[in-house]
Amino acid sequence: MTPRVRFRTLLARSTAENLAAQVLAVLVACGLAGCFSASARPMTSAGPNADRFVYVGTYTGPGVAPDGRSPSTARGIYVFRMRSSDGHLALVQIMPTDNPSYLALDSTRTHLYCTNQNDLVDGVPAGRVSAYAVSATDGTLTWLNTQPTHGSHPAHLSVHPSGAYLLASNYGGGDYPVYRILADGSVGPETDDVRGSGAGPDPDRQEGPHAHQILSDPDSRHVFGVDLGADKIMIWNLDLTTGKLIANAPSVAAVAGGSGPRHMVFHPSGRFAYLLNELSGSITTFRYDPSSGALLPQGTVSTLPTAFTGSKSTAEIRMHPSGRFLYSTNRGHNSVAMFAIDERTGALDPLGWEPTRGDWPRGMNLDPSGAFLYAANQNSDSIVVFRIDSSTGRLTPTGETVHTPTPVDIEFGAHP
Repeated sequence: MTPRVRFRTLLARSTAENLAAQVLAVLVACGLAGCFSASARPMTSAGPNADRFVYVGTYTGPGVAPDGRSPSTARGIYVFRMRSSDGHLALVQIMPTDNPSYLALDSTRTHLYCTNQNDLVDGVPAGRVSAYAVSATDGTLTWLNTQPTHGSHPAHLSVHPSGAYLLASNYGGGDYPVYRILADGSVGPETDDVRGSGAGPDPDRQEGPHAHQILSDPDSRHVFGVDLGADKIMIWNLDLTTGKLIANAPSVAAVAGGSGPRHMVFHPSGRFAYLLNELSGSITTFRYDPSSGALLPQGTVSTLPTAFTGSKSTAEIRMHPSGRFLYSTNRGHNSVAMFAIDERTGALDPLGWEPTRGDWPRGMNLDPSGAFLYAANQNSDSIVVFRIDSSTGRLTPTGETVHTPTPVDIEFGAHP
């Protein structure tokens, strides 16, 4: 495999970092933390409980993020408060930890989990998953515990809809560890670890399995593992008693060789699924049978303009809560691709491309109301806010740019 940019685990916190955290706490207490973000305008609420807490995962310093160009200055998970009137984010807390690249909240939004996406330390895989309690008052995080993934580069995690298990994926080894979630929200013992197999035609990126995502369907019937290295989606049933992933029948959905599947989302109706292919710069539409777990391919569309001749590197895919629109990011092209969804067939109709006004949009998400889209530009240390037209699905920049280091994933918490 062609060497990718590696980064090391940040094993200790310096005196300067501790002092910075104390200074931030004082600023928060004085109501001045918003000065860290795009504007220092006073934070106002559009109505009772209209605002939300927002959590941003990062690649932390002193390492260089994958595909990064300079050492990161990020220090952990960044907690913001979102102003519902314009999408503005005001900083609330920085929770120090190492490389919390991907985040997941439970259904009650009272606990948050992160991957600690580390490579090897002294030849030993250093990937972990960590748990935090979320304050209902101010959205701040309190560390609970951490567990090893026994692998490298855990790239994704999700909470099973039952709330009983945490599902994770080790990109480096192509395996999917499962953990029991304990009564206090902490991560319990590992209950399973399913290893992928196979390879793809790209010798640099597909020399073996690379587990990039693990998720459940809307009805909680099946669990899916997206394997970039082997060009396939693994399909399981989770035994809620034992925490074991049991192969479904069918057990696999394959995609075209060299596609490099990265992330998948389901339509709110549960009838369709959309697979983002990183290496081919495309999205494959599947008709989904929730009873059997079968994914039936319906067609594939490009995420890039036909005239684009640069390298293809898609990153994130998100569904609008209405089920009418779909969005994905293109790194390199630095854009959000916008699609309308045919209600009857699930087919995608390209609406165009909106520049992310930054470099390398690895992460992107929509607030739960569907009013705003946030594009996380990893290499320009910025999150750019767009307003979503509810009729057309098109994006318009709000003028809000949140300056935060090496953003990767954006997740939405509870109302204050």
